[in-house]
Amino acid sequence: MHARLLGAPSRASACTSSSSFPSAGRHPCRASWKPRPPSRSSASPPPLSLLRAGASMEPASTEGQSDPTVHGVADRVVGVLGGGQLGKMLCQAASQMGIKVAILDPLKDCPANSVCHEHVVGSFNDGDAVREFAKRCDVLTVEIEHVDAVALEKLEKQGVVCEPKASTIAIIQDKYRQKGHFSKFGIPIADFVEVDTLSSIENAGEMFGYPLMVKSKRLAYDGRGNAVAHNKEELSSVVSSLGGFEHGLYVERWTPFAKELSVIVARSRDGCTVCYPVVETIHKDNICHVVEAPAQIPEKMKKLATSVAEKAIKSLEGAGVFAVELFLTNDNQALLNEVAPRPHNSGHHTIEACYTSQYEQHLRAILGLPLGDPAMKAPAAIMYNILGEDEGDSGFVLAHQLIKRALNIPGASVHWYAKPEIRKQRKMGHITIVGPSMFDVKAHLDRLLQRDTDGPKKVRPRAAVIMGSDSDLPIMKDAAAILEKFNIPFELTIVSAHRTPERMYAYSLSAKERGLEVIIAGAGGAAHLPGMVASLTTLPVIGVPIWTKSLQGTDSLLSIVQMPKGIPVATVAIGNAENAGLLAVRMLASRDTELSDRVNEYQQNLEDSVLVKARLLEELGWDKYLEQCMKP
Repeated sequence: MHARLLGAPSRASACTSSSSFPSAGRHPCRASWKPRPPSRSSASPPPLSLLRAGASMEPASTEGQSDPTVHGVADRVVGVLGGGQLGKMLCQAASQMGIKVAILDPLKDCPANSVCHEHVVGSFNDGDAVREFAKRCDVLTVEIEHVDAVALEKLEKQGVVCEPKASTIAIIQDKYRQKGHFSKFGIPIADFVEVDTLSSIENAGEMFGYPLMVKSKRLAYDGRGNAVAHNKEELSSVVSSLGGFEHGLYVERWTPFAKELSVIVARSRDGCTVCYPVVETIHKDNICHVVEAPAQIPEKMKKLATSVAEKAIKSLEGAGVFAVELFLTNDNQALLNEVAPRPHNSGHHTIEACYTSQYEQHLRAILGLPLGDPAMKAPAAIMYNILGEDEGDSGFVLAHQLIKRALNIPGASVHWYAKPEIRKQRKMGHITIVGPSMFDVKAHLDRLLQRDTDGPKKVRPRAAVIMGSDSDLPIMKDAAAILEKFNIPFELTIVSAHRTPERMYAYSLSAKERGLEVIIAGAGGAAHLPGMVASLTTLPVIGVPIWTKSLQGTDSLLSIVQMPKGIPVATVAIGNAENAGLLAVRMLASRDTELSDRVNEYQQNLEDSVLVKARLLEELGWDKYLEQCMKP
């Protein structure tokens, strides 16, 4: 399919002059140009070199010339090959920044059509259409890798800016070539080998064992193009299901894994990289169904996954956002599965959960603007893909019912892609839920999916009050009273560092996984409980020195404040469990807006009560005040 730009003025850009390209009039009118009013001026924009990576947001100046005027973030037109849901969300991020985005997509009603600045109806697999489209843009990028990479390579030689580079697109398009590339750069991957005959795949089965993963080299995504042979007898049928050896196949050694992970890596035009927090992806029928951010894995595993992802992206060319999918194996290795050279399903949550979404980040990167902060601004997030459950109208009804439930979920955001047709397992939208902990967002997801609706509702404790003996309870009850006052769910129990060391060990190690966020521990005579618990968990621990007859609690206080470096324990006044409770409340309120409001109200009430007492004292005088207000 060729794209004809009807009535669209030529635009000078990083491309060569229009005379270098075939005339639009030579191509049949199979595609149309749909501008978004108002139309752009045909005046030549400043060159793209003015927005180099790492430069400030101010446009560069040229000696002897006045600085060009930039309206908004950038006066660049970004051309996106593909107008699916990723293109739509790129356009939404661009609109927020005042950046114009043109898309090339063969479907007139593709998701991005309603939000892009301009839509060229044409195929991103058609070299002629891509070349004509490039004339309208200052920089080309992709939202799908199945584009005409050869056309992009030719455009780059003519001066067109393509990000990421055509060489990277070509590598990613062929998964076998992709594996070879990463293997050459020392990236850990599963063993693989090309197969082109029945005997070669049988040899691979003998070499790698079964089950054996068989994959198509090209056009494989969302589980398509992958099949598993569980034994030698299944090889023929598996090969046939993938289109035969002429389709281009290779096999991988089966990878037993504990979790599937993903890391979004952004790279600027000057090669600088930033990585988003590692997430866990949960698949349904080989399609990404749920993304949990951040991944609930040890910190050293997060660092390993991030290191592998960053190394992989540094081996490729070009700027933009890349998604690196990995396997976390049972023996704690991080093996690269594959890379997407574009925003990705595993990064949808970044719109609500991160300071800079992957879509804004992609635009920053390809335009040479400073990269944004990839850190999460919400402690936890879950992204749930809305997959088609049925065909036709009934499928839309089921999706709409899910969306209606999502609108009643705290912290939930709905993204509907507006695809005109629904099919089973087709990605129709997604829902992101953010919250103060993974326990909370999972609970909201259960509510969304109507899981266990008939079972008893269990409230997850956010805080714990523990003590070594019930003799500490008369003091520690004050911490419990404060938590109750602020409606904070908590658990209260006895955990002795000396008499039940195994219980203390198990309790501390499981505390974070069970959803606890802070622990208040009574410190009795030996005062070991707070310190031992703090050494076994990364949760904040507040120690309460318990008053004793022997040393009046000074031994407990001194023990807490002399903890070794690296094992912090907070503390309050001797016997003041109420303040320990208030300190815990403030810790929780630092990332809970509703609770923070209640803390502010509590503080205001304290101030008001003091002012009332001061006024009474002034009005009554000290003698009457003592008599009326401070009776023994």
